[in-house]
Amino acid sequence: MLTLLELLKDGRFHSGEALGAALGVSRSAVWKQLQLLEAELNLPIHKVRGKGYQLASPLVFLNAEQIALIAPSLAWPIHIYDSIDSTNAEALRLVNATCTTPFLVLAEQQMAGRGRRGRKWISPFAQNIYYSLVLRIQDGLRQLEGLSLVVGLAVIQALRESGVQGAVLKWPNDVLVGQKKIAGILLELVGDPADICHVVIGIGINVNMQRADEVDQQWTSMQLETGGAVDRNILVALVGLQLQRYLDRHKVSGFAALQAEWEQNHGWQGRSVSLIAGVSRVDGVVLGVDRQGALRLDVDGVEKTYSGGELSLRLRDDS
Repeated sequence: MLTLLELLKDGRFHSGEALGAALGVSRSAVWKQLQLLEAELNLPIHKVRGKGYQLASPLVFLNAEQIALIAPSLAWPIHIYDSIDSTNAEALRLVNATCTTPFLVLAEQQMAGRGRRGRKWISPFAQNIYYSLVLRIQDGLRQLEGLSLVVGLAVIQALRESGVQGAVLKWPNDVLVGQKKIAGILLELVGDPADICHVVIGIGINVNMQRADEVDQQWTSMQLETGGAVDRNILVALVGLQLQRYLDRHKVSGFAALQAEWEQNHGWQGRSVSLIAGVSRVDGVVLGVDRQGALRLDVDGVEKTYSGGELSLRLRDDS
């Protein structure tokens, strides 16, 4: 099936006869494979009598060599999969298999992509970025302070370089354009955070996705925002370069050195919000973040700080 997709990826029309000859199968076998492509990979295919078959949009597959050419300063080995449960899950498996760090896991498709609080991350084939970078942390908890916020800064800079000018951060792990989500971040730890551990930096970016009926929140993509298809290999390279830059600063100076920059890019700075933790709710006004990346809220005239992976921030109706 993927061999057929390789023939169709240029976005041009190909006759059933030509496709069958290239694959060594009958035209009816080609037709069955095309139906599987549409059903399993959710790729629209145009069928025109007398012309043949054409992907609705051309595809550019992820390619480690191309990424390395664009960003030669990145020395991370890259593992690319056609389809996988999730890049974070595979990254953790590779850590357990004592794969040398740092390394990067990418996939064309995730069958069980995950967001924060166990939410499903919709992951159509060859349309978005599913990205997991694994780092070894050996200098204690200081290297973890505000780390997901630092990653957010790297992501919005890469998006802006790619033409998405309206990208802003939402504490703690989302990137928005307006009120629509365009990217999310999920960090996972294995080992002892106070000694030596590994952190998986998971990043999902909606790149060329134009339709996703399963998504249960407002969303957008880079293509929807810019009006043109984005080369995902270039984007992966840009994200890597920005991550390298911000992670180096964070390692040397801690999150405190990036606190002001993060607040300048926080789309909900000064807004009235509700902070949800299970059935509990706190209403307040966003003041910013502290030197460890915790959220600072004005709650009835008193400044309070909040942190934790199970917290959800929402705009109040009167904001």
